[in-house]
Amino acid sequence: MLRHLTDELAGWRRRCLKAETELQGLKAQDGMVPGQQVVGMQARTLDLQRENLELRARVDRAREMVVRLQQRLAFLEEEYGAEVRS
Repeated sequence: MLRHLTDELAGWRRRCLKAETELQGLKAQDGMVPGQQVVGMQARTLDLQRENLELRARVDRAREMVVRLQQRLAFLEEEYGAEVRS
């Protein structure tokens, strides 16, 4: 699950970097972004910010799940160790 989450985050990072690169390319044209493209870029930025918030929440939930799994595994290992020693 953690690997899947890491891969998903890497994909979102690539998308963000690509969007930033596109924006820099547009700004390089006479130092300005044409009017209609500004609106599109602002909308895209808002979408990416929203997605980023959602991903952060998902990562936080995934971290909590991993911690709970680690705790459960530690408990089971202790139980198993106690049974083996008996």
